[in-house]
Amino acid sequence: MHGWWRWWKRYWHTGDLADLCAELQRKEHELQEARRTLRQLEHRLTDCEAEIEALRKISEATGSAFASEAMLQWIAEIAMRITETEICHIFLFDETREELVLRAATGEDAQFVDQIRLKPGEGITGWVAKERRPVAVAREAYNDPRFKLYPALNEQQYESMLAVPLVVNNEVIGVISVRTRKPKEYQQDQIRLLSGIASHLAGALNQLSRIEQLERTATQVVTLSEISRTLTGNLYLEEVLQLLVHITAQTLGYKIVTVMLLDEEKGELILKATQAESEEYRKKPPLRIGESIAGRAVAENRVIVVPNVRAHPNYRFPDIAEREGLHSMVSVPLRVREQVIGVLNCYTARPHLFTDEELRTLEAVASQASLAIDHAKLMVRSAILQEMHHRVKNNLQQIASLMRLQMHYSRYRSVEEALQDSLSRILAIAQVHELLSREDLDRVSLRKIASSILHNNKQALIPPGKHIQSHVEGEDVLLPLQQATAVALILNELIQNAVEHGFKDRAEGTISVQIAFTNGHVLLEVTNDGVPLPPDFDAGRSNTLGVKIIDNLVRGTLRGRFEMRMVKGQTRAQVVFPRPS
Repeated sequence: MHGWWRWWKRYWHTGDLADLCAELQRKEHELQEARRTLRQLEHRLTDCEAEIEALRKISEATGSAFASEAMLQWIAEIAMRITETEICHIFLFDETREELVLRAATGEDAQFVDQIRLKPGEGITGWVAKERRPVAVAREAYNDPRFKLYPALNEQQYESMLAVPLVVNNEVIGVISVRTRKPKEYQQDQIRLLSGIASHLAGALNQLSRIEQLERTATQVVTLSEISRTLTGNLYLEEVLQLLVHITAQTLGYKIVTVMLLDEEKGELILKATQAESEEYRKKPPLRIGESIAGRAVAENRVIVVPNVRAHPNYRFPDIAEREGLHSMVSVPLRVREQVIGVLNCYTARPHLFTDEELRTLEAVASQASLAIDHAKLMVRSAILQEMHHRVKNNLQQIASLMRLQMHYSRYRSVEEALQDSLSRILAIAQVHELLSREDLDRVSLRKIASSILHNNKQALIPPGKHIQSHVEGEDVLLPLQQATAVALILNELIQNAVEHGFKDRAEGTISVQIAFTNGHVLLEVTNDGVPLPPDFDAGRSNTLGVKIIDNLVRGTLRGRFEMRMVKGQTRAQVVFPRPS
């Protein structure tokens, strides 16, 4: 108090009242500046506390919600609350980086997640992604020249909008935006706050992407191991292909996987296996080599990737792809000893970027599948050759037995007559093998096959003194070479078994072959009234070579089914397979 008085007296006595006023004004200005600085510090402290709280919650979200969908939804809620806005959208680029997809939204807009898509530069959100800069619109955002209206989102009710890019490793991966129904002036601190949220969200997504990549790599290794282990088993070709498409689709997450094998004679790719349930897709017609995507992959002997099969000009079935919900596609040639034998096609339900690592995995899968397919074919061929050798040996033994019987009974008037009879049997067997081995036939009559097999087997196998009647009944059907050969082998086996086992100790009986069509399938039945089957006979569990060969040919070549059982005192063998087109 005394100091103030002395200071006042000094100025009073000196009469320098103007200096006193100036000093007071300077002190007042410093006080105001100090108060303004304090308010700014308080405001910045509040922003920092809000940002810290936001980052804490984001850390909780990224730590506890491992699935990216749940994490994104949680962070959208956090961003909306912290910025004191009324709605939040999070858009992320799809794998192809061609579109921004709405991946999270608050309020009623959550129902449109994964449905709203934008091109880079489209709308305010697309502009932010393209220009890599934030946008703050205080009022009438719907009148901004960059704005694009989505009626389903009811965007006209929102006045303000703040949008910032999600950037990681100097690359934009998406956009986060908030809005309010009333005009709102977004301050620099609020822009910085939302940018901080965006930065941490981008980092979290990057970490998730790395984790998912590691999971995909592990899955790919497991897939290769599983395919290798499964396909190297003793399987039919059809089972090999079905296992391949199911394992590949399930472990690698594809919508549809198909295998098409090459018919070299016709120069066509035939669909052999798929896990697609649609009958329309399963009945897709063959492709010529060089036609559509799969045909090109075979013709050019290289992997072909298509980002969108619905829009690709060379894809043959865009309407089916549309109905099946197919988007991206990769065709991988199947090769055996540098020769293309088919193609593996993989489709995704969403836009998908097939990475180099993923393509290498698919090529490894195709390599394993090709070896398994070749192995299965060799098994069938080996079994057929083994059976052919077995039949030749048996037939020669039958001829020798018949010649001994001829010598024993000696009813022939001359040696020439006896030799002529033996020669006719040998020629009959030769005719059967000629029918099975000819490669110049395009289509073969099923009735002629059955009649020829019956006739030649009766001549070759039924000794004098036995009276076995035989006949072929029903409609006729023309079979391609592969099916004709399989049917001839099956009939030869069934008729020989009927003669050798059914009429071994019986002097007379009947063998009949019936052919019919039912529900688009060929029904082939061989019936005999000889010795019944054992009570415990089960074709499905039989270990005999003949039954195994029949089952192999029916399932692997004809893609049908086989059974043998007693019906009204007769042995009936039934083969059912799809009628050839």
